[in-house]
Amino acid sequence: MLIKNGRIVDPSTGTDKVMDILIDGKTIVKVGENLEAGESEVIDATGLVVAPGLVDTHVHFRDPGFTYKEDIITGAAAAAKGGFTLVVCMANTKPAVDNLETLEYIQKKGETTGIHVMQAATITKGLKGEELVDMEELASAGAAGFTDDGIPIMDEKILTEAMIRAKALDLPISLHEEDPLFVKQAGVNMGKVSEELNYGGASRTAEDVMVARDVILAAHTGAAVCIQHISSKNSVELVRMAKKMGADVHAEATPHHFTLTEDAVLKYGTYARMNPPLRTEEDRLAIIEGIKDGTIDMIVTDHAPHSVEEKAKPMDKAPSGITGLETSLALGIKSLVQPGHISLMKLIEIMSKNPAEFYRLTPGSISEGAVADLVIFGENELWTVDSYASKAVNSPFTGWELPGRIHYTICDGKVVFEQ
Repeated sequence: MLIKNGRIVDPSTGTDKVMDILIDGKTIVKVGENLEAGESEVIDATGLVVAPGLVDTHVHFRDPGFTYKEDIITGAAAAAKGGFTLVVCMANTKPAVDNLETLEYIQKKGETTGIHVMQAATITKGLKGEELVDMEELASAGAAGFTDDGIPIMDEKILTEAMIRAKALDLPISLHEEDPLFVKQAGVNMGKVSEELNYGGASRTAEDVMVARDVILAAHTGAAVCIQHISSKNSVELVRMAKKMGADVHAEATPHHFTLTEDAVLKYGTYARMNPPLRTEEDRLAIIEGIKDGTIDMIVTDHAPHSVEEKAKPMDKAPSGITGLETSLALGIKSLVQPGHISLMKLIEIMSKNPAEFYRLTPGSISEGAVADLVIFGENELWTVDSYASKAVNSPFTGWELPGRIHYTICDGKVVFEQ
């Protein structure tokens, strides 16, 4: 395969230049100008960006246990449509990924999808926060890292031991930060919108107190810790402080948290119900500042598919979260690049290079000898969000016109998505 005349944007090499890319099998064999096609299939990327495949280290594919919402095959198809060549699935399946059998089931099914599907294991057995899993056994079987995502770990003794063991294994630990003491009703920020709806809401304090505790524990243990789906301005500042202290602390932000505010709940109803919730404009801008200065070093989707029937329930009964893989790159361009907050190079860095490195993976690169995992897109080319490869349609962004139309996703040298 020969990709002609694409603008290569590669944070691993610092390249931002129009060139050709020659692929043989799974491997990039040459990058340069005026390369000859020979017998190769040619993709004309004139006017398009060619970047390393995107990496999403926080997705829910609902398999096993909730496959009416999504499964590994449809989740991977949504990822490919969104430009992702590698994902890390969260462990709150049914059964949870606290055992080898479930881990191996997901790994084997993931191998059939055409993209790289990795799986995190839980930190505690059954997600109960009471007893650690056999982290060493799960790590040796290929678990990408450890997380009880969806549920906070309230016992600091358990969490400290988990951090110590994760550090010894050189694997990351990712934390859902939400103290239930400060959550009257989940999914909506405690503030003006929750008051208008007469809905209890969730205070940003629920996140802040957990982040404050856990960045100190990270500094104490030396573990590589990710603060998941950060939503509060105070938590951003706490992560900034932890990094200054020398702690190996990282943070991820979702496109919905840097694009929308709590006001979206009034317009989109349960399709804007999130855990953690959409917060204020002040919080949204603090997240963007955190992205700009490197405090927040990963963008993830927290892809959370649910059925139409579930999201049709009243606010206090509906599940939280949105389907996010197919709109993530576009929202990054719309909310971060086009307003001038960050460059396209920086966006690719925090959507590909940084998440891969946090999970101890070799980041994608457009260089000779590298694996041919690529996304090709029109940076400012508009498209309308009107259909999904995911089983789920629970997104407030349906009907939006967004930039960043994806033309091809290539994984291991094969086209896995084309439009």
